[in-house]
Amino acid sequence: MSRAFVFPGQGAQTIGMGKALAEAYPAARAVFDEVDDALGEKLSALIWEGEQDALTLTQNAQPALMATSLAAMRALEAEGVTLESVAFVAGHSLGEYSALAAAGALSVADTARLLRIRGEAMQKAVPVGVGAMAAVLGLDLDAVRQLAADAAQGEVCQAANDNDPGQVVVSGHAGAVQRAVDMAKDRGAKRAMLLPVSAPFHCALMEPAARAMQVALADVGIKAPGVPVIANVVAEAVSDPAKIRDLLVAQVTGSVRWRESVLYMGAQGVSDVWEIGAGKALSGMVRRIDKEIATNAVGTADDVKAAVEALLG
Repeated sequence: MSRAFVFPGQGAQTIGMGKALAEAYPAARAVFDEVDDALGEKLSALIWEGEQDALTLTQNAQPALMATSLAAMRALEAEGVTLESVAFVAGHSLGEYSALAAAGALSVADTARLLRIRGEAMQKAVPVGVGAMAAVLGLDLDAVRQLAADAAQGEVCQAANDNDPGQVVVSGHAGAVQRAVDMAKDRGAKRAMLLPVSAPFHCALMEPAARAMQVALADVGIKAPGVPVIANVVAEAVSDPAKIRDLLVAQVTGSVRWRESVLYMGAQGVSDVWEIGAGKALSGMVRRIDKEIATNAVGTADDVKAAVEALLG
């Protein structure tokens, strides 16, 4: 029996996340302080007492979700749960950065700064309103790829997130994504709906952001992670720092191969997955991908106590 820790991506952010952890565990509080120092601003005040709209801005949501995940990780470590208890770590989109920080490949401060740059670069890459993303429910990856290709009509429209067997997200020019939504029903989709996002992530329109991340990552030290990280764009485990750096650049325009990443975990003998940080979105996806894998979420101080009993009991 082996385990994996997984780390959520954008969309899981809520005001107040991580506050109880910070109050219960000094090591969790220290993560938020470190992120505040790295960014030169009180992101923790926004996370705990701010407005949801401000927290949802990409440049805030990305470091905020990482901080919350790492705070949960430090709380687990304070109770004696170490990375030695897991075979892999993985994260969804920005969650891959959280996974790398949890595994010791990146420092928390560097991760916070990288995610701020990433969020700003992704927002700047495409003017608001020019791009869009939509979730297509009830079609598999191949069908959605064909749908996106047919909807493109000279614009960008790509399968961006392969989340689970019944949900693939498309990303690209707003007109092309709207065409994909309009066409999806005739292709057999149960539903297709535009997502409330501020930019078209994980498609070719993000190329300027990929270039920005290449520059930012060139200056950052990356160590071999304490346990292998399953990278989004290849859906398999990597440990080589040079490869990790290249894959983080490729991830900006590349697809998030989450379904295949979970299948990879199952094939490697992973029997239970622990979602570390805000929300339970990944746990739902994991259950839809592989019903044999048990899921648990660790986002509060009570969750930490329950996890310690299960993992160390």
